[in-house]
Amino acid sequence: MSLAERIRNLKEELGGTAVLVAVSKTKPASLVQEAYNAGQRVFGENKVQEMVEKWEVLPKDIQWHLIGHLQSNKVKYIASFVSLIHSVDSMKLLREINSQGEKAGRIIPCLLQFHIAQEDSKFGLSFQEAEDILQSREFVEMQYVSVNGLMGMASFTDDEEQVRNEFRNLHNYFAILKSNYFKYNPSFKILSMGMSSDYKLALEEGSTMIRVGSSLFGER
Repeated sequence: MSLAERIRNLKEELGGTAVLVAVSKTKPASLVQEAYNAGQRVFGENKVQEMVEKWEVLPKDIQWHLIGHLQSNKVKYIASFVSLIHSVDSMKLLREINSQGEKAGRIIPCLLQFHIAQEDSKFGLSFQEAEDILQSREFVEMQYVSVNGLMGMASFTDDEEQVRNEFRNLHNYFAILKSNYFKYNPSFKILSMGMSSDYKLALEEGSTMIRVGSSLFGER
């Protein structure tokens, strides 16, 4: 099956309920171009340098999503063009994004990354840490950051019930934060959860954005 067919099939499966982020990390620009030619416009990258290199040579209407762990000192390289940063996991990072957004003269859309998995290796905020950020005067006064939702990664396990529960927890956090902090903010609507191995479960638990790489492009 061709890449174009895989993209088309997956979008049909989503049926407009969720946005497909095609995870193009480690893939050559030529493959991204092929997906672009098939109608895909949203691509996810893990590393800043790789994203910048692709941004420079590929069509400018591509929406680039930074989905990997982001170090504060790298924000400046993508501030002028990144469409969405999925992986905000600290006030320090949010502060830098706001600062670089001001320099770039644009509001940078972000998601708060939550730690929902059992593994220690994954980054992310606890519910309390997220509340501490959202309740802070510093956050309220930020003018160049827009928090548009949440992102999380489930445990890498065959236990579907565990994965489902982790996604359900994130959906609950989303609902609580929406109600308490973003009730009148229509842009707080993104729940980014689900990857190649578990996106079907994520969709059932309310995901509005899935990050799929290997199912489209093949294994790295």
